[in-house]
Amino acid sequence: MPRLILILNFWVLLFCSANAHEVRPAYLSIAEDSTAEFTVIWKQPILDGKRLRIEPMFPEICIKSNPKRSIENSTVIEKFNLKCGLIKGEIVISGLEQTMTDVIIKIDYLSGKRNTSLIKPNEPKFILGTKTSIIDNNYLSIGIDHILRGWDHLLFIIGLVLLINRRQILGVATAFTIAHSLTLGLAAFSIINLPSQPVEILIAMSIVLLGVEIMRKKSGVNSISSKHPYIIALMIGLIHGCGFAGALADIGLPKGMELFSLLLFNLGVELGQFAIIGLTILTLTILARVSNNLRKNSEIILTYGISSIGMFWIIERVSDYII
Repeated sequence: MPRLILILNFWVLLFCSANAHEVRPAYLSIAEDSTAEFTVIWKQPILDGKRLRIEPMFPEICIKSNPKRSIENSTVIEKFNLKCGLIKGEIVISGLEQTMTDVIIKIDYLSGKRNTSLIKPNEPKFILGTKTSIIDNNYLSIGIDHILRGWDHLLFIIGLVLLINRRQILGVATAFTIAHSLTLGLAAFSIINLPSQPVEILIAMSIVLLGVEIMRKKSGVNSISSKHPYIIALMIGLIHGCGFAGALADIGLPKGMELFSLLLFNLGVELGQFAIIGLTILTLTILARVSNNLRKNSEIILTYGISSIGMFWIIERVSDYII
């Protein structure tokens, strides 16, 4: 068993290190400064020290000028000016179909109108001049997408299922939801503003803490989380809420619909969260029906995997923060 745990942890670490940045979305922000003149900010994630081979392609009539490039927090940031109307035609994200990355496009016009759209690899273009269902669709899907592709949030949710009993799962999940909804709302409306890198480090630390608490419980130790699961869920939920807020930081919220859009994003997060909880419980139930030992061994392997990945992320994120 120890050898199996070591081998599985090794492969899981390789998988997570290879995919952790790939699923981060890219952001294309376009703001009209004067008639037919725009300021463009293009942010794309760095994967294994290299930027993804994706580029926004604008209509042929557009003239690009004053390009500037910088690197911040494992993200390549390009700024430039664009001279054209951006009324008709399409914006194509070249190379997106070869990745797992989504692109969030935000266009702000002088009139106060804002278009926001989520571009996916299977359809890497945005049609200008079309009516987009931003409120009805995209903020909900962005929330779902964020939780399902956020490995750190996913592992924490799976860990909660392993830590608490079935009678407590609904209450603990609700406590976690209330807490991260609170900080998500405060951060989204700029009432609190925490730097993203320390928050990401704290999230990684919460995953390690959860893994340790699961091990203590399985060893028969009456841990803090076993005694006060709701308080622990509330405290850690506050931290994860700041992490969720990062997904909204670049795209913003549509004017006049801020609260509704935030609720849709949060609903998307919750739908993804409860889907993972349900799938985890179903998987463990099926394993238990096959063999009780199979379920127990699977939980042990999963617990060691969660702790190991959490430690890997702490080292990675602290080193990125220091360097």
